[in-house]
Amino acid sequence: MSLPNIITIGRIILVPFIIWLMVTGQFLLAFTSFIIAGISDGVDGFIAKRFNLATRLGAYLDPLADKLLLVSIYLALGFLGTLPSLLVITVVSRDVMIIGAVILSWVLDKPIEMKPLWISKINTTGQILLAGLVLAGLGFGFSVDLLVLVGGIAVGVLTIVSGAAYMRDWFAHMSNGNGGQKNSQGHE
Repeated sequence: MSLPNIITIGRIILVPFIIWLMVTGQFLLAFTSFIIAGISDGVDGFIAKRFNLATRLGAYLDPLADKLLLVSIYLALGFLGTLPSLLVITVVSRDVMIIGAVILSWVLDKPIEMKPLWISKINTTGQILLAGLVLAGLGFGFSVDLLVLVGGIAVGVLTIVSGAAYMRDWFAHMSNGNGGQKNSQGHE
């Protein structure tokens, strides 16, 4: 168990605490905890790369921790009526479809290597910014209505485009007859 993996597990453990803070109306503490989770994400990545401590487990845990945090926060904000239900459904559905596609690939013995797409990185950044700004607004008591409207539309569009790009790549992978394994010439 490497230090970056321990930090990532700490981030996973922090998720229920953040959601509890949100549900109990302690938004400033929830926002602060969200910032701590974000900093820990950067720290574990830096340590893993800088000190050559990257592991296969970490390659799975890190994005899982990120998704768990974001999906949980979006669900909580939707439950609290702060984010529109349609946006929450879009964000959660995209991640469920991607995870389902990966699991189906494994079940069908055609595992797919997940690599973040550039549109997905932009999408994740947008989701993080919107969630963080909404939490900050709730914590510091400023109106988030315009932010939710404009940011929600942007995140919704990015989420749909990102999800479509992943599904396009997944369908291409699954229609490949060799199960995603490289042939003798190094091609899939």
